Amino acid sequence: MLSEQSVPVVRATLPAVGASIGDITRLFYRKLFDAHPELLRDLFNRGNQASGEQQRALAGSIAAFAGLLLEHPDARPDVMLSRIAHKHASLGITSDQYKIVHRHLFAAIAEVLGDAVTPEVAAAWDEVYWLMANALMAVEARLYAQTGVAEGDVWRRMEVVERREESADAVSLVLRPADEHPVAPFRPGQYISVRVELPDGARQIRQYSLSAAPGRSALRVTVKRVRADGAPDGEVSSWLHARAHEGDVLTVSAPFGDLALAEQDGPLLLASAGIGVTPMLAMLDHLVAAGATRPVTVVHADRRPADHAHRQEQRDLIRALPDARLHLWYEEPGEGAPDASAGRADLTGLDLPENLTVYLCGPVPFMRAVRGDLLRRGVPAEAVHYEVFGPDLWLGQR
Repeated sequence: MLSEQSVPVVRATLPAVGASIGDITRLFYRKLFDAHPELLRDLFNRGNQASGEQQRALAGSIAAFAGLLLEHPDARPDVMLSRIAHKHASLGITSDQYKIVHRHLFAAIAEVLGDAVTPEVAAAWDEVYWLMANALMAVEARLYAQTGVAEGDVWRRMEVVERREESADAVSLVLRPADEHPVAPFRPGQYISVRVELPDGARQIRQYSLSAAPGRSALRVTVKRVRADGAPDGEVSSWLHARAHEGDVLTVSAPFGDLALAEQDGPLLLASAGIGVTPMLAMLDHLVAAGATRPVTVVHADRRPADHAHRQEQRDLIRALPDARLHLWYEEPGEGAPDASAGRADLTGLDLPENLTVYLCGPVPFMRAVRGDLLRRGVPAEAVHYEVFGPDLWLGQR
C-alpha cells in the first residue's frame, strides 16, 4: 500500500509519467544495455527489444501497477505479479538485478521529465517501484523454494531423445535429464525456458510450453519456427529447428508458469490458436491419464489443417475422454477438414455451462476476441485464464 504522502503525488503525476513512459522505458533500456551489454546478449530477448515489444510491456506493467495502487489500495494485483514472477524465475532473475534496474530506470525518469522530478516526486515513484519489486522478489523467492533450487539456479542439461516434425513449421523435442536427477515435476500448462548459444556467441533464452502431461521420465516441448514478415526470423526457434537433433544436449530451466490446470471437477473450456495448442495438449493428456470425467470443450483455430501441430494427437486425446467435444476453425479449411468451420473462431453457438473454467493460449487478438465473447455471455472474468508467448502486452488491458 502506498504511503499517505505518496498517494497524492503519484495521482497527480501519473498522467505525465504515463504520457512519457514509452520514452522513459526506451531510454531506460538504452542506459541499461550500455552499462550491462551482457544482459542484452545473454538474458533479454533481442527480437523483442528490436521490435519495441519489451519496452511496451514494461511500460504497461508499471502504469498498471501504479494505477491499481491508487484505485484499489487494499488489493494487490496478484495475477499480474504472478505472471511476471514466473517469467522472471524461468530466466533465473535474482534480487540484486532489481537494484540495477532501479538505478537506470530512475536515471531515465529524471532525464525525460527533467525539472518535474522534484524530490517529492522521485520519492513517491521510488516507493511505487520498490512496492512492485519487493512483491515480485517475494513471489520469485517462493517459486525458487518450491522448485528446490537456490535463487536463479534454474538451469540444467537435458538430452534430446526424440524429434518429430509436427507441421511444416513446428517440431517437437522430447528431453531427458543428461544427469542422474529425475525430471522436475510440473503442472499441465506450464513452460520451460531453453537457452542456446547462437553463432555470434550470444546466449538467448525463449520459453516453450510443455506439450505432454507430467509424471513421465521425459519432457516434451513443441517449437514453432518464427517467420516474421519484413523482420528477422526468430533466433532461437530457427536455431532449434536447424540444430536440435537426437543426441544433442540443451540447457533448459525448471518448469514455471501461472497458467496451470486446476485440480477440480467442473466443466472446462480449452481454447487455442496456432502453436497455442501446446499447453492445451498437456492439459488434455493429463486429464486422460487421470481418468477425468469432467465436461471438456476444446476450441482450436488455425490457418490450415496442415498448419495444425499435433492435429491427430489432439483428436485422439479428446476421443479418450468420456465427455469432451472438439470445435475447429480453419481460415483455409480445404477439403481435408469436413468437421471444421471456415474462418476465425466464433464461440457464439457454443454451449457454456455454469461454473465454467477457461484456459486460453494463442495470439493476443485471438484471446482478446474469445475473452470478449465469453464475458458478454456471462462468464466471470476471474474464470478466464490465459498464457501469452512473448512480452505480455495485454497487461492493464483486461
